[in-house]
Amino acid sequence: MESQIKEVANLIKNSKYTVAFTGAGISVESGIPTFRGSQGLWSKYDPEEYAYIEAFLRNPSKVWKMLREMYEVILSAKPNPAHKVLSELEKVGYLKTVITQNIDGLHQEAGSRNVIEFHGNCKWLFCLNCGKREKIDRKLISRLPYPECPDCKAPLKPEVVFFGEPIPFNAKIMAEEEAKNCEVMLIIGTSGVVYPAAELPYIAKTKGAKIVEINLEETPYTSSITDYFLQGKASEILEKIFSKLKI
Repeated sequence: MESQIKEVANLIKNSKYTVAFTGAGISVESGIPTFRGSQGLWSKYDPEEYAYIEAFLRNPSKVWKMLREMYEVILSAKPNPAHKVLSELEKVGYLKTVITQNIDGLHQEAGSRNVIEFHGNCKWLFCLNCGKREKIDRKLISRLPYPECPDCKAPLKPEVVFFGEPIPFNAKIMAEEEAKNCEVMLIIGTSGVVYPAAELPYIAKTKGAKIVEINLEETPYTSSITDYFLQGKASEILEKIFSKLKI
C-alpha cells in the first residue's frame, strides 16, 4: 500500500489534469450512510415507492416522510478530512474538478470551488409547477404534509435527481468533458453501479487516463479499468497521498 500511495502521489504531481469522481462512500465518515448500506434509507424505504419521480408526483406527502429523515442526517453533517484534502488539492493546483454523485454539498462546504453535481443538490427546493426555488431550512422542511410553493401552493421537490428523471443537461455535458480531458481520475467511495454516472471512469479510461480507485471494497472498476486500487477509508488514504505530495 505504501509504495502504491507514493506512486499515486507522483502520478498526481506529474499530471496536468486530475479529476476526482466521488460517491456516497466519501461522506460516510461525515455520518451520512450510503443509501444501499445496512443503515441506509433503502433498508427502511423501498426506492420503488419513495425514490422515483412518479412516486413523488403521485403522493408527495408520503415521499416527504422519507425526505425529512434524509434531511435530518444531511443537515447535521460536516465535511470530513477526505473532503478537505480534495479542497486543498484544488487550491494548490493538483486537482481540476470534483464530479460528485452526492447531493449533500459537503465538497463546497469544505472549500472546493469547481464541483459538478451530477445528481443535483439537496440544499434547494423547487416547484415542479411554476419553477419557484426556495433555499432549504429546517422550518421549511418541517411543514406538513409537505413544503408548499409560496406562489402556487404546489408541493416543493428537492433539486435532486429522482429515479426516472434525466441528469441535468449542463452537469452531464461538463462531467463528460472532464472525463475526456483528464490524465488521472481519482474514483473515491462509489459502487460503480449507478448509471449514467458510473460510465464516466470508462470514458476517462478510453481517452488514456490513469484510474486510481479508493474504496473500502472492490467494484466493477477494480478488475476492468483500475490502475491503482487503494483499499481503505477515503480520509486516511487521501491524507497519506497529500503528505507524500509534500505541500
